[in-house]
Amino acid sequence: MNIQRLKEIREDKDLKQIDIAKVLKTSQKQVSLYENGIRVIPIEKLDILANYYNTSIDYLVGRTNERKPYPKN
Repeated sequence: MNIQRLKEIREDKDLKQIDIAKVLKTSQKQVSLYENGIRVIPIEKLDILANYYNTSIDYLVGRTNERKPYPKN
């Protein structure tokens, strides 16, 4: 997984880890652990972030460079 992208997209939006922690209903420390690759971010949290950033989980984990989310069926 491309953990660097989690930090990049957060910083692109001028957000702090504490801001994302509130979105994910977790601690700033946990967000730091995700961004540094110490802990694996659960799929449920990736889904929340993809919706929050209006992108796809594939983009967040580095499987695509396309930021646009997939079309909804």
